[in-house]
Amino acid sequence: MSARSQISRDDIRRFEEDALELMGPLYGAALRYTRNPSDAEDLVQETYLRAYRAWDQFEPGTNLKAWLFRILTNLFISSYRKKQREPVVVSADEHEEFDLYSRLADRRALDGSAESIVLDQIVDDDVKSALADLPENFRIAVLLADVEGFSYKEIAEILAIPIGTVMSRLFRGRKALQKALWNLAAERGLVEAP
Repeated sequence: MSARSQISRDDIRRFEEDALELMGPLYGAALRYTRNPSDAEDLVQETYLRAYRAWDQFEPGTNLKAWLFRILTNLFISSYRKKQREPVVVSADEHEEFDLYSRLADRRALDGSAESIVLDQIVDDDVKSALADLPENFRIAVLLADVEGFSYKEIAEILAIPIGTVMSRLFRGRKALQKALWNLAAERGLVEAP
């Protein structure tokens, strides 16, 4: 047990002010990881629970965002691996909600404008699909670098891997993403096939 094992009122206030401010970026990353809003919400909730329990281990003055993303990423990887070992169960209830208006209203709350929703559907679905098809370790590295804007050093800390491995995963992930998008463009006749 550390010397700061008891959380003071100031620590609780600091957690509420600093950590909760990052909920939007954490939810966005969780949504990109899980590709499911309710799973993303659960992942963010579990991240905050773990962060609150370990708040005495956080060193003030260090990168809080990277610390929270490390917790989020580790939880996602753990749950992903656990799900890989479980049998697949499909529920008919999952497919009953087809209310387009409520789905667009939920997205509008996240994205802001009708234009961004349309552009998201037209362009980003292809990018999201190509990104989702990347192997997990490449996908997470690309998301942390290119979507969340973390540095190589921060990604290395979040994933607990050497910087060289981060650079390799980013290079290979970006190349695979580029190839997938090039092939898609060739299929649609936007570029000449090689």
